[in-house]
Amino acid sequence: MNKNTLADIVLLFVVFVWGATFVMVQNAISFLDPFTFNSIRFFAAFIILLISYLALNRKRPAVWTKSLFLSGSKIGIWLFLGYAFQTYGLLYTTPSKAGFLTGLSVIMVPVFSLLLLKQRLSRNTVIGAVSAAAGLYLMTASGQSSFNAGDFLVFLCAVSFAMQIIAKAKYARLHPALPLTMIQVLTTAFLSALSSLMFKGSSHALNPAIFLKTDVWTALMVCAILATAFAFFAQTYFQAYTSPTRVALIFAMEPVFAAATSFIVTGEKLTVISLLGCILILLGMVAAELPAKSPASKAV
Repeated sequence: MNKNTLADIVLLFVVFVWGATFVMVQNAISFLDPFTFNSIRFFAAFIILLISYLALNRKRPAVWTKSLFLSGSKIGIWLFLGYAFQTYGLLYTTPSKAGFLTGLSVIMVPVFSLLLLKQRLSRNTVIGAVSAAAGLYLMTASGQSSFNAGDFLVFLCAVSFAMQIIAKAKYARLHPALPLTMIQVLTTAFLSALSSLMFKGSSHALNPAIFLKTDVWTALMVCAILATAFAFFAQTYFQAYTSPTRVALIFAMEPVFAAATSFIVTGEKLTVISLLGCILILLGMVAAELPAKSPASKAV
C-alpha cells in the first residue's frame, strides 16, 4: 500500500473519530464551557504528545527551531479561531446551518490552494468538491432564513479551518510531524485557556464536581487521546503525502459519521434528504479520487 492511499485511510479514520465524538462533546459542554473544555483537552493532548516525543527521541538531535515554532503557532492560531468562531456562532444560529457553513471549507480549500499554494485543480477535484458541498447542504439545511451575525461567525470558522488545512499542507513537508503537532496543539490550548479566563469560563474549571461527571471526564479522555493527540498528529504527518483539497473532501465525511453516531446512540432519525446528502458526499470523495483521463492514443 502506497503512502497516498494510507494517508486517505488514516485521515478517514480521523474524521470518523471526530464524527463519533460529536455527541459526546455536546453532552460534556452542557456542564463545562467550550473554551475551558478545549483548553483542558488540548493541554492534555500536548502532555501525551510530549511524553511520546521524549520516549521516541532520546538519542536524536534537537529539532526545535524558530521556524518550527512559528509554523506550528500559525497552524494552531487558525485551529483555535475555527473553534472560537464556531462556538460563538452557535449562540446565534442553528446547528444545521452551522454544519453547512462549516462544511463550506470543502469549497474554500481548493480555491485557497490555487491562490496561495499555486496548486492546479483537476476537473475531478472540482466536481468532487461541488458534490460534497451539495451533500452537506442537503444534510444540514434547515429551511430558508435570513443570514445573521451567527452565520457570519460560522462562515469565519469555515475560513479558519480551511486556512488550517492550507497552513498544515505548507509546513508539514518542512518539519517533523510530532514536534509540529505539539506546537500546534499547545498554541490552541494556550489561546483557549486565555479565552476562558477572559470570558469567565474558568470558574467551572475550579469546581471538582464538574470533572466527576461521567459525561465530562469520558469526553475529555477520549477527545484528548484520540480526537486531538492522535488525530492532529495523523493529519500533520499524512498531509505531507496528499493534497489539501483531498483532505478537505475527506473531512466532509464528518457530518456523515456524526449523523450515523447520533442515529445509533440517541436514535435521531435520518430523513431521505439527509441520506441523499450522505450519498453526494461519498460520490464527491470517489470523484476526486478518480484519475484524470489521459488523451487517447492515436491508432497506428
